Amino acid sequence: MSLSEELSKVYDIFHTTAPPALTVPVRDATSSIKAAFDPSKAIQPGHQFPSFSLDDANHHTVTSESLLSKGPLLITFYRGSWCPFCNLTLRAYQQHLQAFRKRGVQFVAITPELPDTSISSVEKQELEYPVLSDVGCKLARQLGIVWAQPDTMRPIFDHLGVDWDKDYGNGASERLEVPIPATILVGKDSVVMETFIEANYHERLDPEIALSWLDKHQL
Repeated sequence: MSLSEELSKVYDIFHTTAPPALTVPVRDATSSIKAAFDPSKAIQPGHQFPSFSLDDANHHTVTSESLLSKGPLLITFYRGSWCPFCNLTLRAYQQHLQAFRKRGVQFVAITPELPDTSISSVEKQELEYPVLSDVGCKLARQLGIVWAQPDTMRPIFDHLGVDWDKDYGNGASERLEVPIPATILVGKDSVVMETFIEANYHERLDPEIALSWLDKHQL
């Protein structure tokens, strides 16, 4: 089963089995961000990707320069460990990790969660690639892919047991900011080669399509 098929299955199960108190706010919030998000204002192919210095799940600092010195960089932004769609995506890219590495491409995932929170995703999913913490969505903001979720989503996070200030940093509960799911291919020269940025939270880029990007650019 492809990643897209898995995501659609989870989405359908949630919206057919969960109570309206959970599904209605999620559906309304999704409609809102889809209507408000302007993809043309997000980072585009041909743009320079901003340099970054972020901590991984083990509190080791990782820089864009160190990653790009090894080859092109494939980055996926995800919302958090509470998100089943994010977890399926992380797992799918782990399953294709060797295919990317054989092509000389570095893969990293970036989340606004603190390292002490993201470590749980690394351990549970047995991830062998860096998971970096973009606390406060500072890098995501430079890319134009930040979404401040509406207050109507707060009961959902209460139901999921998400402690925003503990998991994302002090003050995070005031904003409920997450990145719009995105996967971006960056060349060794820091120029963006391809982007997938989707406001519809349950749609993600299949690893197979990311691999086809490499074919397109002869990587």
